[in-house]
Amino acid sequence: MHNYDPRNLRELFKLDAADYMMSICGDNGLRQISSPGKSGSIFYLSHDDRFVIKTLRRSELKVLLRMLPSYHNHVQLHENTLITKFFGLHRIKLKCGRKVRFVVMGNMFYTELHIHRRYDLKGSSYGRYTSKEKITENTTMKDLDLNYEFYMDRSLRDALLKQIALDCTFLQSQKIIDYSLLLGLHFRAPEHLKLLVGPPDSSYNNENKPTGDGLSVPPTGLMLVTHEPGSVNTAPGPHIRGSTLKAYSIGDREVDVLLPGTGRLRVQLGVNMPALANRKVQQTEPEEVELFEVYDVVLYLGVIDILQDYNLKKKLEHAGKSLFLDPMSISVVEPKLYARRFVNFLEKVFPDP
Repeated sequence: MHNYDPRNLRELFKLDAADYMMSICGDNGLRQISSPGKSGSIFYLSHDDRFVIKTLRRSELKVLLRMLPSYHNHVQLHENTLITKFFGLHRIKLKCGRKVRFVVMGNMFYTELHIHRRYDLKGSSYGRYTSKEKITENTTMKDLDLNYEFYMDRSLRDALLKQIALDCTFLQSQKIIDYSLLLGLHFRAPEHLKLLVGPPDSSYNNENKPTGDGLSVPPTGLMLVTHEPGSVNTAPGPHIRGSTLKAYSIGDREVDVLLPGTGRLRVQLGVNMPALANRKVQQTEPEEVELFEVYDVVLYLGVIDILQDYNLKKKLEHAGKSLFLDPMSISVVEPKLYARRFVNFLEKVFPDP
């Protein structure tokens, strides 16, 4: 196996080299999690779910190799970066003689809580929806499918949007477009999702607790409490980032999130972030007062798909689509505009409390 890494990213992220090799090269093998899409890339999960392995096109390899020194500097300077963690860039030669290039990344959904909803958000609108017939709990939905706004502690929101802006500035400097915010939601009361995806599966049962009448009811609610290092896991992980966050609501002290009936988790940027998910109720007749459903959620998020540069092919694609579509509605726009639209969209997804 050929290793492309010009710098030791695993050391930077405090990842044990032996554990890394056992995860991606162990006897248990890899699990394919998606068939080739438009890009032709195939995604795999390591047997322990810690890492995502993606096959690379030659053009993506060139972008990543060009970007790696700047990427290294960015993640070293910004320990709370939301950008995908790259742990390895490798090439293997198959028995047939074909060479396969692949990158190893942290699995953002390697979490202590079950992920009930997944969204891939770009800030564009053309084609950004999912057919309702195809939605299951494991479906990754898109911008127009998102009907929630997420309200969180003021300091948590400020830290989140500040880092998103910093990461977008970096990606703009590298002439990168087409990236997304991958957002995972853990609902404290997931039973309301039954209307959309059918009966909840057995994974809900891990968090359920019996009541006196024998019914199983998921524990609800969450609260921010002062961080106690001895009470939570503080070890670096494949998707864990940086420092423990501070919350305005408890005097700008570092915080954990306490989930009744489940446990206590360290709050970091993009990891274990508590919020209220507001969804407007669709009313059959106009009413004087708008109604909203409100749910306690824990958010997991990060910036993914950062290997598409604004090359000649993409410039021509933008020019062609702009002839018959609103240029602001399509994903392919120049890097500065892409970054600004992305940030503006996420400011609406995470409104000021």
